[in-house]
Amino acid sequence: MLTDHYELTMLQAALHSGAAHRRAVFEVFARHLPHGRRYGVVAGTGRLLDAIERFRFGPEELSFLRDSRIVDETTLRFLASYRFGGNIWGYAEGDVYFPGSPIIVVEGTFAESVLLETVTLSIMNHDCAIASAASRMVTAAGGPGGRPLIEMGSRRTHEDAAVAAARAAYIAGFASTSNLRARLVYGVPSAGTAAHAFTLVHDSERQAFTAQVSSLGSGTTLLVDTYDVQRAVRTAVEVAGPSLGAVRIDSGDLGALAIAARSLLDSLGAADTRIILTGDLDEYSIAGLAVAPVNGYGVGTSLVTGSGAPTAALVYKLVARSDRAVPPGAGLGAGRGAGLGAGLGAGGELRPVAKRSVGKPGRGGRKWAVRHRTDAGEALAERISLAPPDPAPADRVLLHELVREGKVVGREPLSAARERHQTALAELPPYALQLSRGYPAIPTVFDPDGAED
Repeated sequence: MLTDHYELTMLQAALHSGAAHRRAVFEVFARHLPHGRRYGVVAGTGRLLDAIERFRFGPEELSFLRDSRIVDETTLRFLASYRFGGNIWGYAEGDVYFPGSPIIVVEGTFAESVLLETVTLSIMNHDCAIASAASRMVTAAGGPGGRPLIEMGSRRTHEDAAVAAARAAYIAGFASTSNLRARLVYGVPSAGTAAHAFTLVHDSERQAFTAQVSSLGSGTTLLVDTYDVQRAVRTAVEVAGPSLGAVRIDSGDLGALAIAARSLLDSLGAADTRIILTGDLDEYSIAGLAVAPVNGYGVGTSLVTGSGAPTAALVYKLVARSDRAVPPGAGLGAGRGAGLGAGLGAGGELRPVAKRSVGKPGRGGRKWAVRHRTDAGEALAERISLAPPDPAPADRVLLHELVREGKVVGREPLSAARERHQTALAELPPYALQLSRGYPAIPTVFDPDGAED
């Protein structure tokens, strides 16, 4: 029921007209990248596969739809036995995408495929937006081998979105999260020590630090900006000794305070004590702190809101359909494996369809995608074709099988997506990692014939 009302009204009308059982292909893509960014990051695919497996209409939902008179009895009978039985392909999670990239391709009957529109877009728009912002932050912090980042935005977004955001940020290179459910469900490493309330509930800062160190050990992180940073740093070292793990600064002129704290820590013999900065950071402020003596960052609000782009602007559009209904039990045989390019199967030949409205024109036809690369592996273009690709030796085919005749076949561990993201970034030209506004890092080339230039 996490869907839009009009998905069900379309279904009812299509069942009435007979179009519900026509073979259809929907694609998820972005017409543009937000805020002049140079690439987007695919995230949410694993969550989407879980959601599709659970996408059912049980007795409670069916009773609600009947009592509310949202759909008729014919539609209720269809929904009672609904199971997605089609095929889905997509860009692998952690890969990057560009305008026009068909990051998800759904093939099935119109009825079974149209019902997945809202859940697909709600998951992919959110997670891709978060991962895209997170990737820029990781780059600003020095990349995979640079200063680690902790995701700590749970209190700045919806409780379920917080878990998804932690997962997406981890794919893009964040080291850990403050969200325990993200660790429970997805295995994202978690971390956390204390907030200002912990200091304020004690009679003094020294008493608070003593309690924390006694409980968690000298390797803990002490928050030192509740009152006066310099005094707190001195107290922290006096309490924990030179083996103090880290100090965290959450307010003020973070760069200047970090420099002063580093100097003081070194003078007190705590040269190995790390400095963690938090407090309304984004990729630009992180980049501005590059020369500061900092060991890591915590990012909250900016991350979970996509750093100004809370949606990836993805759409779910019908791009092809057959003229005849799929016979009951016929399946979609031509959509499997090497047969993806056939364009034929149960229900007959696929007809390209696209909207022609001003400002939002579509491109009809089922797409294939290849990342055209040099022999050295540097990406040159996103090649989109209407026929199965014939990639050059250095090219990389982008669409992978995720669901085959209703069965998930493309599930993978989160670590694979995390590793893939770094590999995908490494093949982009250097200017792709610039934070300034610009054009996509590589052009998207639409090749209707599928032939190389």
